[in-house]
Amino acid sequence: MGTPAGSHLYVRVPRLPEPPRASWLGTAALGLGLGAVALGLGLGALALGKGLWRRVLRGGRRRQVGTVAELWIYPLKSGKGVAVSEAECTALGLRCGHLRDRFWLVINEAGTMVTARQEPRLVLVSLTCEGDTLTLSAAYMQDLLLPIETPATNPVLKCRVHGLEIQGQDCGEAAAQWITSFLKAPPYRLVHFEPHMPPRKPHQIKDAFRPTDQIAYSDASPLLLLSEASLADLNSRLERKVKAMNFRPNILISGCGEYAEDSWHKLLIGDVELKRVMACSRCLLTTVDPDTGVMSRKEPLETLKSYRLCDPSEQKLYGKSPLFGQYLVPENPGTIRVGDAIYLLDQ
Repeated sequence: MGTPAGSHLYVRVPRLPEPPRASWLGTAALGLGLGAVALGLGLGALALGKGLWRRVLRGGRRRQVGTVAELWIYPLKSGKGVAVSEAECTALGLRCGHLRDRFWLVINEAGTMVTARQEPRLVLVSLTCEGDTLTLSAAYMQDLLLPIETPATNPVLKCRVHGLEIQGQDCGEAAAQWITSFLKAPPYRLVHFEPHMPPRKPHQIKDAFRPTDQIAYSDASPLLLLSEASLADLNSRLERKVKAMNFRPNILISGCGEYAEDSWHKLLIGDVELKRVMACSRCLLTTVDPDTGVMSRKEPLETLKSYRLCDPSEQKLYGKSPLFGQYLVPENPGTIRVGDAIYLLDQ
């Protein structure tokens, strides 16, 4: 159990230094050792995943810290999540078939993003794909079927996501009318991020990210990780329980202690090596009920503020928002599956 409700705890999640490079002597000794290991293991060594084999070659060690409990893709920014059993981990986030994380976006007439912060009922909109057909659905609305490939003749619009400009290909009048009708709001449009379009650079939002990191319509990071233990600890402090969907993680993990993810630096899941960049600072979107689309503007945000504020020395990075979950970036592409062991890679 964590700190009792009502008391304040400053959360320190420092960025850890990169490991030093091995000397030539250490590398030579490692090479000899690996030769003996290879002879002993034979062909069985080939069963190691690429990411793990790379760590062995570097001399790194690993220990299991958890298991992948759930994987989620949110095709429409602020829309419903789609649970998947496995996903390709790309530089821009998770991908399963044609569905990619936060590759569709609702914008207003000025091209500015519209999220559940402005339109809470967006969390009730489902965007799914079967074959070559995209389906928009929501309660009391007739499903809208669209081609998975946005027509090349549709206009490319200039959009703004958290102050950064990015392109989006318009999904057409039918999609615009459907979204506008469901939200009962000013005219909105639906756009799609095409793979050939220049991505946004999260380094321009938070300097903790590297200049090489990239995202489409995500807030700041291609991946968000949260543990079931941290969620359970938060719920122990709340009168009305919340779900993981309040926080929209891509990777929900089991088998670790509460907030253990705060201190992880590098992870191996399947054959994907992941680096933690920083904690995720939380906003009003967490107060939107994912089942009703109603925003309370209070919980769980107020409770998080009582015990999950950053250390005062890190306010330049996090401000006064509470921290919950961790932003990750992939070091290499690969596949992640539900049930995969999660290893912490020693430095």
